[in-house]
Amino acid sequence: MSSNNNPIFSLIANGAIDTVVAGFTDHYGRLMGKRFDAEFFVRHVAADGTHACNYLLTTDAEMNPTPGYSFANWELGYGDFHLVPDMSTLRQLTWLDKTAFVHCDVDHVAQAPRNILRAQIEKARALGYHPLGASELEYYAYRGSYRKAHKKGYKGLEPLSWYLEDYNLLQGTREEFFTQKVRRHLKASGIAVENSKGEWGLGQHEVNVRYAPVLEMADNHVILKQCVKEIADQAGIAVTFMAKPAQGQAGSSCHLHLSLAKGVGKHNAFEDPDLFRWFLGGWLAHTREFMVFYAPTINSYKRFEDMSWAPTRLAWSKDNRTAGFRVVGEGPSLRIECRIPGADANPYLAFAAALASGLDGIANKIEPPPVFEGDVYAARQLARVPYTLEHAVDLFAASGFAKTALGEAVHAHYLHFYRNEQKQFECAVTDWERSRYFERI
Repeated sequence: MSSNNNPIFSLIANGAIDTVVAGFTDHYGRLMGKRFDAEFFVRHVAADGTHACNYLLTTDAEMNPTPGYSFANWELGYGDFHLVPDMSTLRQLTWLDKTAFVHCDVDHVAQAPRNILRAQIEKARALGYHPLGASELEYYAYRGSYRKAHKKGYKGLEPLSWYLEDYNLLQGTREEFFTQKVRRHLKASGIAVENSKGEWGLGQHEVNVRYAPVLEMADNHVILKQCVKEIADQAGIAVTFMAKPAQGQAGSSCHLHLSLAKGVGKHNAFEDPDLFRWFLGGWLAHTREFMVFYAPTINSYKRFEDMSWAPTRLAWSKDNRTAGFRVVGEGPSLRIECRIPGADANPYLAFAAALASGLDGIANKIEPPPVFEGDVYAARQLARVPYTLEHAVDLFAASGFAKTALGEAVHAHYLHFYRNEQKQFECAVTDWERSRYFERI
C-alpha cells in the first residue's frame, strides 16, 4: 500500500477499515457511487480514480434516464465518466461498520454540481477572496421505518413529537435516542457539530455543524444528510428533507450563511461596508433568476407561505426572521443569512448561485435596497419569490446572467433538468385530484 499521512490508511492497513465508499452528488444532491474493498482502493483508486455511467447526470428522481441532454444520451450510448477522489476528504464514517468515505470530482464534466461550485470558488479566489459558509438543515422525523412509510404511501405517518417542539427540551429529549447518535457520529467522522434543537413543526428538528470553507461546507452538508438518513434507517424511523412534507406544518429550510475572508490573516472582507453592500446587492438582485438552485422541486414552492417562518418577499433586514436576507453578527462575524433555500436544495448549486450573484454585485457595485424594518410578510409592495417551479424555471431560462455565470452548456443542462421535473408533475394524477373530483365531478 502507498504511504499517506491520512490516518485512514493506517486503519486500512491494520484491518480496522475494509470498505471505502467513493461518492459524488447528482442533480438532486443525492450521493451516488461505489463501495470498494479498502486495499483495492488504496492500490488502484486513490491515485487512478474510477468510473461510473454518465447517465447519472441525466436521471430523474426515479433513476430513469431522461432524453434531451446533449452531455449524455442514448445516441451517444451512455458511456462512462471518470471519478477522481478528492483525497483531502477521505474520512471514516463511524456509523457504518469499518467504512470510510471520499468525495469524488467528476473529471472534465462542467455539469457536475461539485464542479459548478468549484468554478465559482475559483472566481472568488482570483479576486483574493476565500468564501466561508454554513448551511442549517431542518428535517422531519416519523415513527416507523422508511419501508413501512413507503407501504403506507407516505400517508398517516406519526411524527416523533406530538406538539410543537421549537427549542422544547422535553420533546428534544424524547428524540435523543436518534439525534444524539447523529451528533456523536458526525463529530467522530470529522465534522464539527455545534448543536441540535427542536424546530417549529411536529417532529421537526435541526442539526447544525460548524461553518467552513464553502466547498468543505457543501461536502459536510451532503454527509450530514446521508448520516441522518442512514442512522434513521438503523433506528427504524423515517426522516424527510422535503421542503414541505405536510400542509399546515412549517417547511424545512436550509438557511445559507456566507462571508468572504481576505488577505494573509483571512480577515472578514465584509467589514468593508461598500464590499458588504455590493455583495448583498448582487445576491438580492439575482435571487429570482437563480431560484431553481434554491428551490429545485415542485414541493419547494409549497413552503413559501406568509407567517410560516419561510420568507416570501425579497428584502434584507438586521436580525429579522421575516426577511429573505437576514444580516447577523458584526465585525469578524458579520455575515449574510439567506433564508430562502429549502432542505431539498443541492448545497453545491445553492452556494454556487449565491457566490456568483454576490461576486457580480461586487464587480458591478450593485446597491441593495434600503434596509427593511418591520414585518416583511405584510409588505405587499416588495417583490415576491416565485410561486411555482414553472415560474422559477422561466426566470432561469430568460436569465442572461445565469447563462454567463454558469456557462451556456451548464445553463442548458439544468434548464432541461428543471423543465423535465415540471413536466413530470404536470402528467401526474395526485391524491388531491382524486379526493376532489372522483365523485363530485
